[in-house]
Amino acid sequence: MKRMSLVLVIMLLVASVASAQQVRIGGHGGTDTVILEEMIELFIRPALEGTGITVQYEPIADDFQRYIVNALSAGTAPDLFYMDSFWAGSVMRSGTVEPLNAYLEQSTVLKGEHIISSLLDAFTIDGRIYGIPKDFNTLAVFYNKDLFDYADVEYPNNDDTWDTFYDKLAAVAAIDPDIYGLALAPEYARFGALAHAAGFAPFDENGQTNLLDPAFVDAFRWYTEMGQAGVGVMPADISQGWGGGALASEQVAAALEGAWILGALRDEAPNMQFGATLLPKHPKTGQRGNIIFTVAWGMNANSPHKDAAFKVLELLTSEEVQQWILERGLAIPSRVALADNPYFAQDHVEAQSNYTVFLGASDGNVLPYSFGVYGGDWMQPIDQALSAVLSKQSGWEDALREAQARLDTVMQR
Repeated sequence: MKRMSLVLVIMLLVASVASAQQVRIGGHGGTDTVILEEMIELFIRPALEGTGITVQYEPIADDFQRYIVNALSAGTAPDLFYMDSFWAGSVMRSGTVEPLNAYLEQSTVLKGEHIISSLLDAFTIDGRIYGIPKDFNTLAVFYNKDLFDYADVEYPNNDDTWDTFYDKLAAVAAIDPDIYGLALAPEYARFGALAHAAGFAPFDENGQTNLLDPAFVDAFRWYTEMGQAGVGVMPADISQGWGGGALASEQVAAALEGAWILGALRDEAPNMQFGATLLPKHPKTGQRGNIIFTVAWGMNANSPHKDAAFKVLELLTSEEVQQWILERGLAIPSRVALADNPYFAQDHVEAQSNYTVFLGASDGNVLPYSFGVYGGDWMQPIDQALSAVLSKQSGWEDALREAQARLDTVMQR
């Protein structure tokens, strides 16, 4: 009898071990480690209690893109992992990331329509969804109320067109030769939102890019001529590394940035009164443009625990988790349902700024910060052209022709 009991205990232990499934989660190191581990303790492990599923966060301190590409190729990647829209295209096309459509169709708590569509588009290829966005950022106009007040100029607002926005910036810039209207970052990551408003798309139906598209030229000239007129300035020309630093220095009245600027303003310009509004509309199209910066959870196509991994993914992108992230001021939620979140109704500048960034995801021609297999190489010729014209080393026509030639070379590799 004792022998039979011992055999039964052994069998139960073996069965328990066999049913246990550990889901490995890969993400960034640094502050993300503390955040993810706290989130797992508060929300994930309690929800998985009794399921036999455990989780382990594996932070990567170095270049995460390089790590995940190599790990997926070697078969050592975690079950779930970060995918940045900027570089996700080539990974999703590699066959190493699991399409999630079938899981979403069967889920009762997470379906495609639960996520802001412009975010989901960044991780969708040929109708296959390869990632569930966990959070995001868009661009907004962050402005120094003090400078507008000093110049007796109306603040930028959601009704502005490029024309009215320019007039306001020019009026502020006129008050002092050391003050400028707009921080003009020579980067598609900022300027591109204006090109989208004019109707430009990075790739046409044939997958080609035309920098001489009238829509692109329109935005390019408006942006660079602002610099040549002294209404705007490149941050580097006032010894700043980015638009947020330029705004915090109080030498520019406005900058096109995401909610990531809030921490910098809190630390570097704690006494500055500022506000945020949606980007201005193109005067002819009547549309705004914007860029989505987002990171998703992807699933390893070779994961031995796919069902368990999706269960964890549901929890990682749940409303409860996103509410917690939002209230801590860490990121903007990707779920449509959180548009009416009470946090956004709070009467303080950070909550209102975050709400403006949230609204930017679905207002106008919003495109993901993603350039297919070309990644950052696609942007470099454009960034170089912006810098050349803003620094008055080249005219816009020559700069764009040269940029097109460089881009053609990139896309023929």
